[in-house]
Amino acid sequence: MDIRNFFFKSRSYTPIPILLMMLYFARPNSPYLLLGIALIVIGEIIRLRSVSFAGGETRTMNVGASSICKSGPYSIVRNPLYIGNMLIYVGFAFVAGSVYVVTISSITFVYFFIQYSLIISLEEEALEVKFGDEYITYKKLVPSIFPKINNTFRNYDTIPSSLAKTIKTEKRTLQNILLVSLLLFLRIKSF
Repeated sequence: MDIRNFFFKSRSYTPIPILLMMLYFARPNSPYLLLGIALIVIGEIIRLRSVSFAGGETRTMNVGASSICKSGPYSIVRNPLYIGNMLIYVGFAFVAGSVYVVTISSITFVYFFIQYSLIISLEEEALEVKFGDEYITYKKLVPSIFPKINNTFRNYDTIPSSLAKTIKTEKRTLQNILLVSLLLFLRIKSF
């Protein structure tokens, strides 16, 4: 089995070991609390904006897409959802606090950077096969992870979904953020 497929199909569950580590080492009164909350909020804003353009296809268990989204955040970076996720997870590492907060946040970043790099390579392979030159051109113009302001696709004709529809699509991520926040709160209150 291709390890990339494992990470793609298991991407809803692969955060569990990292979250357990955060819960185990969580300590109250972290001086990094506000930084963590800010990262979580920024990460979710990036996700909401991205989902408003890409729609519910982001929740699929199948590699690929029915079209190439080139608008909104996708005009700046090809994988804004993964950037949002990484910010959220690193944000939780800071919210959890610990004497090892820098180490835990670094482990979290590296863990997800490797996971998403594998998933991205799988997805892009499938998109190149499906869309050919159109995707290859997009790939040349828009970076994968590190954003670049690019006007090439700025006025592309994709219209974002309404906030209500976007929140409905993003419901599972919002529930997970609330659940992890509750678990961290309960862990910190146990001290």
